[in-house]
Amino acid sequence: MDILKTSTDWAKAELLSNSIFALFGVMFVVASLGFWLRGETDMARAFMIPTLVAGVLMLVLGGGLFYGTWKSCSGFAPAFTRDAAGFVASEIERADRTMAQYGTAVFKVMPLMIAAAALLIAVLSGPGWRAALITAIVFLGLVMLIDSNANARLEAYKDRLLLGSGLVRVS
Repeated sequence: MDILKTSTDWAKAELLSNSIFALFGVMFVVASLGFWLRGETDMARAFMIPTLVAGVLMLVLGGGLFYGTWKSCSGFAPAFTRDAAGFVASEIERADRTMAQYGTAVFKVMPLMIAAAALLIAVLSGPGWRAALITAIVFLGLVMLIDSNANARLEAYKDRLLLGSGLVRVS
């Protein structure tokens, strides 16, 4: 098994995933523009600011993750050449750390935030509040969807690293 190819393939998949954040960011910004230009009701106009904020956050998130993944991907070959065992160990450690962060943020905190926003929709009746809460639910749901796929890819990547390094044997 070529560990460097495995790492590079994983990073390329992450770059695509990070680009999806940016794509959704653009979609939110376009939706905000649509609400601004075509919104005729109070509810439609209320979506203008929340969707713009969500779009900018998605663009920043996607861009930051893209840059970070690109930077680490470009460092794979030199790090692997210097110390292959150290590279694998550091990648396994990074995968464990990232999966733990996903476990907290994506699979515990975000569902609670979505539930809280859903409950608040029933309590708060103004169009601004409802638009903000609905946008927050959609935003958090998209982040959870993208990150749950990233977590699954990261688990598979870690398993391939363990297999390739000989730390785990398949029976």
